[in-house]
Amino acid sequence: ALKRRTARRTRLAWRKSFGARRALGWVPFKAASLKRKGKGLRFCGKAFRVFEAERLQDVKWRDGCFAQDAVGDWWLCLPVRTETPCAVAPHKAVGIDLGLKDTAVTSGGERLEAGRFFRGIEAKIGGAQRRGHKRQAKRLHRRAANRRRDVIHKFTRKIVDRYEFIVVGDVSSPKLAKTRMAKSVLDAGWGMLRTQLLYQGEHAGRVVKVVSERNTTRACGNCGALTGPKGVGQLVVRRWVCAECGALHDRDANAARNILTAGLRCRGESPGSTQVLGKEPPSAGTSRKRDHVRRARPHRRCETGSDAITRAA
Repeated sequence: ALKRRTARRTRLAWRKSFGARRALGWVPFKAASLKRKGKGLRFCGKAFRVFEAERLQDVKWRDGCFAQDAVGDWWLCLPVRTETPCAVAPHKAVGIDLGLKDTAVTSGGERLEAGRFFRGIEAKIGGAQRRGHKRQAKRLHRRAANRRRDVIHKFTRKIVDRYEFIVVGDVSSPKLAKTRMAKSVLDAGWGMLRTQLLYQGEHAGRVVKVVSERNTTRACGNCGALTGPKGVGQLVVRRWVCAECGALHDRDANAARNILTAGLRCRGESPGSTQVLGKEPPSAGTSRKRDHVRRARPHRRCETGSDAITRAA
């Protein structure tokens, strides 16, 4: 008995129940432990009501849990099995460029404006923290996160319903979070948008690819010349004219079209045929040092050359 108690104490040692860094509550249960009672549910002899309980009347759930969030509220998590037919997408392909002025811009001209979910209530959060109202500050943080998740979910749902082939850039939030734009970068939710596109696309039978964004802003969508704005210093340039062909471009829409071209170029090709926008592929006799080779994973990243953009145009 002593050995069993010691083993159990060791298994539960990862969970800290007290202090500022205590673990959140989590109560798992078997499917048979939760039963229906009228319009509510019953668990361990206690009845309670849940939001949208009518949606649970005709479904069969599996083993679930009660989970506590950072605010201290408890939530019921129930996995259920549903069958959703895959609808036919009316459009073929779309490219998505992620940014700060607009969270996302598609190659078709659709825009998801930056919501400023955290920035909008930053003053309220700061006031609550200075007064020592921790619970109020946590609720404000949760409100910003819920609003961000809701807006991004609706946008990604619309994209998945409309397009069969979706290409999105691989802009890195962790890298830009180390710059002076950290708050705006984290408030945009690029990682959440990509994650929702991937899992919603898989569920709906769509093809979602993440491609390299290198030189997609600088490259002209007509001729492929690298004449566009470059670097952080030219972020203020929103529209520019190509010096080679004279085409007028919107910065984000042009990048989205280049991302789409990169995705279409790499679709169905082997990983060894990848290129970088604005650079020619190495000749057959050229050798490279192994330390400078960056291999692209076929299911996550692919790149293309400026000559491909010229041919596509």
